[in-house]
Amino acid sequence: MIYFDNAATTLQKPPQVAEAVKDAILTMGNASRGAHDAALSSMRILYETRSMLCEMFHGDSPERTVFAMNSTMALNTVIQGLFAPGDHVITTALEHNSVLRPLYLMETRGVALTIIPADTRGNIDYDDFEKNIRPSTRAVVCTHASNLTGNVLDLVRIGEICHRHGLCLVVDASQTAGVLPIDMQKMGISVLCFTGHKGLMGPQGTGGLLIKEGVSIRPLMVGGSGVHSYSKTHPSGLPTALEAGTLNSHGIAGLHAALTYLKDQGTEKLYEKEYLLMRTFYEGVRTIPSVKVYGDFDSGRRAPIITLNIGDYDSGQVSDELLTRFHIATRAGAHCAPLMHEALGTKKQGAVRFSFSHFNTMEEIRQGIEAVRTLATES
Repeated sequence: MIYFDNAATTLQKPPQVAEAVKDAILTMGNASRGAHDAALSSMRILYETRSMLCEMFHGDSPERTVFAMNSTMALNTVIQGLFAPGDHVITTALEHNSVLRPLYLMETRGVALTIIPADTRGNIDYDDFEKNIRPSTRAVVCTHASNLTGNVLDLVRIGEICHRHGLCLVVDASQTAGVLPIDMQKMGISVLCFTGHKGLMGPQGTGGLLIKEGVSIRPLMVGGSGVHSYSKTHPSGLPTALEAGTLNSHGIAGLHAALTYLKDQGTEKLYEKEYLLMRTFYEGVRTIPSVKVYGDFDSGRRAPIITLNIGDYDSGQVSDELLTRFHIATRAGAHCAPLMHEALGTKKQGAVRFSFSHFNTMEEIRQGIEAVRTLATES
């Protein structure tokens, strides 16, 4: 099978990731729940992984690096724990439901919401941020890159706007963590939410958030922490304040191995290959009659994603044909990005997403182009 669904999860991982998970299952205990070697081993991996993430994303400190199951849990923790009735939040039409649904939930609790629209290429007007700021505006919550088009938002520009108006900037880095450079300091990011199972090459069930000094977030969950057991309230110090219960130390051990791999390989070098694969595929399909490619390919860096349709054919049917006839795995449908599909005019048809990893090859790209050409010719 040719796997072009890396924006959903990276299927091919560095082999040391699986080895690290296996070793952890056999040797690691519960962090902060004992002083024996198995518990201490787990604690060391957790701290080293926090430190590596803090270094990669230029966070304030490892202690302000909090683990979660995925981006969705991280974003819910921030959105439900940062805002209160009477606050106003700005977001964009590029967002995944992991941003939109928690914000819609907060609307029912008295938080006002403004959504910056996108044009037919999936771009926003950055002036719309300042136009929509109110005295009650608390934050901008936005993705770094659209999971549908691959378009990348200018976080430096958004961060400067937020800094000038005293707003928090909460970023969903699901599609860019481990793929594109992220510097919380230079970009003015207050909270960075990430998942471990995509560009970071780690296991599913890993992710988290990095929180800037001075930003306080109410816990989404409370419970066991391994410390202050006689207190009726959950500990208030980070990272424990936002990490109730037993962490996925086994998965985080795999994430640790993945981060080591990315550091050794160099994320910039890996991205150059992914960009070349993506660009080659784009140039190969964009001129095929009846094929329409969505997104902006003229503005520099972008996530390694190509989304397209063939004529009026249902995207699910095209994706099924790619799999059954050509053994090519893609993602079709709405991609949990309803507002982007409305902007692109693909709400009814959906779209077929091809997303690439540095483990893909040019031969796979060639086969993908020819498969699209064949289906387009038959349509």
